[in-house]
Amino acid sequence: MSNERLIVVVANKSIEAQDIASFELVSGDGGELPEFTAGAHIDVHLGDGLIRQYSLCNDPRERHRYRLGVLREAQSRGGSVAMHERVNAGDRISISTPRNTFHLDERASHSILLAGGIGVTPMIAMAYRLAALGASFELHYCTRSRARTAFHDLLTSAPFADRVQLHFDDGPKDQLLDAPALLRSPGAGTSLYVCGPKGMMDYVLGQVGGWPEGRVHREYFSADPQAGHDHDGSFRVRIASTGAEYEIPANKTIVDALAGHGVDIPVSCEQGICGTCLTGVLEGQPDHRDAFLSDDEHAANTQMTPCCSRAKSALIVLDL
Repeated sequence: MSNERLIVVVANKSIEAQDIASFELVSGDGGELPEFTAGAHIDVHLGDGLIRQYSLCNDPRERHRYRLGVLREAQSRGGSVAMHERVNAGDRISISTPRNTFHLDERASHSILLAGGIGVTPMIAMAYRLAALGASFELHYCTRSRARTAFHDLLTSAPFADRVQLHFDDGPKDQLLDAPALLRSPGAGTSLYVCGPKGMMDYVLGQVGGWPEGRVHREYFSADPQAGHDHDGSFRVRIASTGAEYEIPANKTIVDALAGHGVDIPVSCEQGICGTCLTGVLEGQPDHRDAFLSDDEHAANTQMTPCCSRAKSALIVLDL
């Protein structure tokens, strides 16, 4: 994973829907930006150690700009408020080069893109790519209302507009998404992509029991707000390269505790949704609390996200 940083200029900031703004970023030196693939995201560095990730939602063929959509979250930890209130057109900001943990399978015979709320951003880039390939796909976008539908005008006028179906919670019943019917019988070679609020994703993913694991792709935008820490205990972490062991107290994450001893692990979201801090596990049993790894990867217990996950065993050995 590249840690390269870029300086970009905010060429444009627009209101796309209620509580949603878009940002168009261009190179600070006027040149081309690094290429990206559909589903990719960037880290935006907002100062004071605040780093947040946002999916790129423009056509991956474009090299002159990156486009982001940012929801101002009611329970913001600072990132979305900073983007909405402090970042404006003309500003120069620091970002990472694009990376992708939500890959598009371009070989699928058909793709179903299913988005909720701001989760539509990576789906737009996927739709551009699939349309350019002449591939078979459909995009379903669920929002509370027309007023909260980001990129409405783009989606209804894009070259792939005939593949887009909008579903408003406050609209007539006949236009609501019927997930059980849509997902009941996966066609051979069909891939599903889901991104949106956790409740919506849990409901949708509950309908895909008959789908092959490798055909269902998901990306969470936030951690489980119900995850509790009342019963957290302490445990020890051993660093494989040095043999040093450190106590992880109940009130600290592995990342924070190790940083206090000079052991730095790269982090971004700090919620277990981005994979930036993904670390190999050589011994011990993790207590997985992320939304990044699949169920099979959790069961394998060979890697974990130390920004939020803990240990069920008294000792865990990390491949650091």
